[in-house]
Amino acid sequence: MRLHVIIAAVCWCGLVDSRKIRGISSSYKRFYRERKSFLCIDGSKVIPFEQVNDDYCDCEDGSDEPGTSACPRGRFYCTNLGFRPHYIPSSRVNDGICDCCDASDEYNSHAHCQNTCWNLGQRERAYVEGQMRTLDEGLQLKQQLIEEGVLLWREKQSQLRELQQAAEDLQIKLEDHRKRKHEADRRKEQTLKALEAGDGGLRRQNSTVTGIFKLLDSNKDGSLTVDEVQAKVALVHDEERVLSEDEAVALLGGGHQMDLTKFQHTLWDILTKGDSVKIKDTPGAPGSPAGEDPHLKAVDRAAEWEATNLKKVEEAYETVNMEISDLQKKLALDYGTDWEFLFLNSQCYKLKVYEYTYTLCPFNQVTQKSTAGTEVSLGKWGMWAGTPKNQYSQMVYENGEPCWQGGSRSTTVTLTCGTETALRSVKEPSKCQYIMDFQTPVACQPVLKQRGIHSEL
Repeated sequence: MRLHVIIAAVCWCGLVDSRKIRGISSSYKRFYRERKSFLCIDGSKVIPFEQVNDDYCDCEDGSDEPGTSACPRGRFYCTNLGFRPHYIPSSRVNDGICDCCDASDEYNSHAHCQNTCWNLGQRERAYVEGQMRTLDEGLQLKQQLIEEGVLLWREKQSQLRELQQAAEDLQIKLEDHRKRKHEADRRKEQTLKALEAGDGGLRRQNSTVTGIFKLLDSNKDGSLTVDEVQAKVALVHDEERVLSEDEAVALLGGGHQMDLTKFQHTLWDILTKGDSVKIKDTPGAPGSPAGEDPHLKAVDRAAEWEATNLKKVEEAYETVNMEISDLQKKLALDYGTDWEFLFLNSQCYKLKVYEYTYTLCPFNQVTQKSTAGTEVSLGKWGMWAGTPKNQYSQMVYENGEPCWQGGSRSTTVTLTCGTETALRSVKEPSKCQYIMDFQTPVACQPVLKQRGIHSEL
């Protein structure tokens, strides 16, 4: 037998005040004005109005029993003044468990529920206010970092232009030093060849002729003999073979000895040409004309000096080009629409979790180091991987060291708003796949302030 609940209310224009109907929100009150009949909200049925909240389910959508547990698909609205209103399944009405903080769901049970909405609201309001303060402070810090990012970006661009200009200047200088070294080497080579042949043009001719004559005149008696020529002169293409007596006599002009005057017009000319015979002593050896010749020493020092200078310029040119390449790679990265993330480059942030120390170096890599000192790569910079609305909310670091189960380690970094820049947490939800919470002011986004938690009646 149906038990009808008669709702007594003060009427305005013949209508019952719908605030007396339990379990409905203000947006649904228009459906519960007392009339002769009630139309189920889904339009499936019309029932007498007195059957609303009579603890018997008439409507398939449960709309006729908003304040009882009669309908399996019904919902009960917790008004929760002072806190957040919400719906609960109607099966929880009068089940002896307090679900609504205002205790409205247990109006007819043995449970003794207290109205805790005001205390809950106070705590939540304090939390929200704290979050808003953090957001406001974070946005102010973000603006400062944006301004610093713009200045830093301009500074990097200026630095790149200076490096490129330096590279151009060094390129010109490099070509000049290469030519100078080549010329110094050429002079040295000419000097060596001339000295090997006894070229008198390097010094005053008489002095050079005399020096070579004295070198060949081993016994210093003022004349050259067959034995002295055999001891000091060799064939250009067969230096190891000792000249025969006939070959030595031929070099001495057909005789067995020769003085300085005859030497200057015979053997000296042959040595000067350098195409058939030469002095056995090698250039630069002790006692040789090259080793003793001051002109050779001068051109040799000049060649070494130019080689040293060229090497210095080459090293400087290589260093500048490496700096240009590194800077171009850094500037090619996406640092946000206002370069707000640029300050993170070249920075690293650490967090110790149990026996591991995790290091995040934004736009570079993520590592894990054990207390034993073993360091493992958890990924290198890959890309931004945020949502379409906020592309810069997540970073992905990939291609870390291989995992023992196959594949490589990787890390996803979620950026959250905060007043400090710090690594807050690290987790490994699945093998070799890491997630990090990285807090920084540049992750703060301007949002509409939430509507305050209502405390009004």
